[in-house]
Amino acid sequence: MKQTCKLADEPATLALGAALAASVEQASATAQMRVVITLQGPLGAGKTTLARGFVQALGHAGTVKSPTYTLVEPYDTAPPVLHMDLYRLEAPEAFVELGVEESSGVWLVEWPARAGEFLPTVDASVVLDYADEARSVVINGLTPRGERIIQCLSSYLESVA
Repeated sequence: MKQTCKLADEPATLALGAALAASVEQASATAQMRVVITLQGPLGAGKTTLARGFVQALGHAGTVKSPTYTLVEPYDTAPPVLHMDLYRLEAPEAFVELGVEESSGVWLVEWPARAGEFLPTVDASVVLDYADEARSVVINGLTPRGERIIQCLSSYLESVA
């Protein structure tokens, strides 16, 4: 299942992140399972902004920063979130050294291609790109769980279309 939308500005990107978080919760993602969502697009397309909306919607009141230098930022939310930015990963094998392979909860992964074959099965992908003054977004469900998440998200996307 594939959904598309346009985001006019930063508040719209934050709102999509929040709607995606609600959809993950609604699709029965619990702390005991792992849900992998990739965030793709060029620098400045809004990947971290979307992640911020997601994490804040799950109750995190503090700062949500880009994990560009730390590579992984964990958030003690329900379900827990690992926000990863793999842009600076030197080789796919270095992904294993992050020590996250046993972590459950939601993984929000920026620059997923850098992990190569070491990235677990991706449930959903979010691709953000520039579209004139706005952003275009394409969201794909890639597993049955990902399909359920996108199905839950579809009513939100229809309301902003």
